Amino acid sequence: MADDPLSRMRGRAASHPQGVDTVFGLVVVCGTLFAVRFGPSGRALGVEDLVAGSLACALIATRRRWPLPVFCVVTVVSAAFNLHAALVAPLLATSVICTYTVASRTSRRVAVVTGAITILTVYAAVVIGAGRNWTDPQNAAIVAWGGLAVAVGGAVRSRQGDLTAVEERARHAEHSRDEEARRRVVEERLRIARDLHDVVAHHIAVINVQVGVATALLREEPAGAEEALAHVRQAARTVLADLSTVLDVLRSGEPGHTTEPPPGLSRLASMLDALGAAGLRVEHRQEGEARPLPSAVDLAAYRIVQESLTNAHKHGSEPMAWLCLDYTPAGLGIVVENAAAQRRPDAHGTGHGLIGLRERVSSIGGTVRTGRDDDGRFTVSAFLPVACEPVDRADRQETRT
Repeated sequence: MADDPLSRMRGRAASHPQGVDTVFGLVVVCGTLFAVRFGPSGRALGVEDLVAGSLACALIATRRRWPLPVFCVVTVVSAAFNLHAALVAPLLATSVICTYTVASRTSRRVAVVTGAITILTVYAAVVIGAGRNWTDPQNAAIVAWGGLAVAVGGAVRSRQGDLTAVEERARHAEHSRDEEARRRVVEERLRIARDLHDVVAHHIAVINVQVGVATALLREEPAGAEEALAHVRQAARTVLADLSTVLDVLRSGEPGHTTEPPPGLSRLASMLDALGAAGLRVEHRQEGEARPLPSAVDLAAYRIVQESLTNAHKHGSEPMAWLCLDYTPAGLGIVVENAAAQRRPDAHGTGHGLIGLRERVSSIGGTVRTGRDDDGRFTVSAFLPVACEPVDRADRQETRT
């Protein structure tokens, strides 16, 4: 809702319906009495006019709280006053208003019945009280006002029903979208956990093999055993680094997983070849000297490039994309750009693929930004920090000492 005086006024009115109806009743009563006093056939106001005005104001003020009881009261009171004093304007107006209220808040059948009751009772009371003929053309106004009240009330009821149905559908769609987003996030977290499990399992298998080698060579070839133990140390450090990223990520048990290491940037060339065969040409640029990355970072980098280039192929306006890998001492920067289509659904980062990217990057403490710039390019920019470095020669020398 826009923050403007009209909207604020509507909000206050909706929160105080009783006060609004009271003010509305005063306006109706004052207007009708003014017309009686100063109209074309003006006359002096009598006691019955003042009593009828007070009753009309009270009935209008309570019409929304008790629609049917107030309608019955105003019908009886209006008929009684009109039989006694010919035409009592405040009660005639109140009859029409209460008929509209019933028609807008009840079923169509009840609305038609109340409209017929209003027309018949007021018609009879006016004819008898004013001494008119039953076929007097002036009585047609009573039928017109009664029918108009029922018609307008029915239209308002239908519109409110349509608005309620639209709001309900919107709430349901919003709930479904939120549930789908949460489900996608959970699935992505589980996939990350499975990938990390594979990384850890692979290094544990390496440790097991190298320990076996070291045991076999310990007496006959101490140098070979020392080299195997250095590999064990490197694998153990990598496992500890990867296990820290598994924190708060749960893995559902699924059979059939192997200890084969997951994909990394070493498979980037085959990925680019596959995309090229599918029709997407990728210009690849590398800054800095490539070096081995921790398994979790390597896996995340591969998945980010894979998801970004896949989205570029699906949603880009041109069969062309740009990829830049920037190796820095602090980590790895990844930038993927492509020419965005005119109406790209993921341009503001609401797609499930981008949700998965954010989950994967956040799991290793990185950052990612996505968006479309003024030049019509959609960019995915991520930075993956390197929490640990592979064991180097200095570490091996330390092991020997």
